[in-house]
Amino acid sequence: MMNKLLNYFKKISIIIVLAWFVLFVFIPNLMILVTSFMTRDDASLVKPVFSVDNYTRLFNPLYAQILLHSLNMAFLATFCCLMIGYPFAFILSRLPNRVRPLLLFLIIVPLWTNSLIRIYGLKIFLSTRGYLNEFLIWTGIIDIPLRIMYTPEAVILGLIYIMQPFMVMPLYSSIEKLDQAVLEAARDLGASKLQIFIRIILPLTLPGIAAGSLLVMLPALGLFYVSDLLGGANNLLIGSVIKSQFLNILDWPFGSATSICLTLVMGFLLYIYYRVGKLINNKVEL
Repeated sequence: MMNKLLNYFKKISIIIVLAWFVLFVFIPNLMILVTSFMTRDDASLVKPVFSVDNYTRLFNPLYAQILLHSLNMAFLATFCCLMIGYPFAFILSRLPNRVRPLLLFLIIVPLWTNSLIRIYGLKIFLSTRGYLNEFLIWTGIIDIPLRIMYTPEAVILGLIYIMQPFMVMPLYSSIEKLDQAVLEAARDLGASKLQIFIRIILPLTLPGIAAGSLLVMLPALGLFYVSDLLGGANNLLIGSVIKSQFLNILDWPFGSATSICLTLVMGFLLYIYYRVGKLINNKVEL
């Protein structure tokens, strides 16, 4: 009787997961794909007339430049998150067990607040009359306020501020699993700290680096509100273009085509992650 109940529970769980996947993932993406081959209509937004013009428009140098700019901003934000997150995760993994849960909790706490609200707070902090400029003027470091808002640097700061926890957590998980016996053996054989880091720690934590980079870079491409609030019109991300096509210009077919293009780029990055992870695992096994 118990086995039958477990089997029923498994089947129901699988059905619920499949239904959720079909309703909220497959069907919406299928609708976007179909819409991307339709034609814009002022009266009904979308006219069921097949067209590939929406995809040919993507080859316009303007949109290609925005896509490259988005990839560049996402890459820089990912690199900065890695440079900040790796030492932090390494130090965190070496702290006493009674301290780690508190610090991990403090890392997760910002995620409880809506990211849009946090970006507004960062906007106030970085503005010309914000707390940062007031502090720098008060200390005498600068005489006139710095112009940080509406620059690429402000967008990168916003992306780092939002995405940093997603880099730290995979890194911490990977570093924590390091076999201390291997590190001790390397020390006994006369390896320096730099050699231990380059030849042992770094290769063994590459899966965490790859996972954290993926978790930061992919969402960073679509965080349109970060570029809208901190970067202005001169620092658009591809997500901002998609949002404008759907909400402002009301060109749903072209917005759908741009979304499909972004999905393909993300899929390509996921494929690179898969290949890198497979290569790393093969080297570890050897």
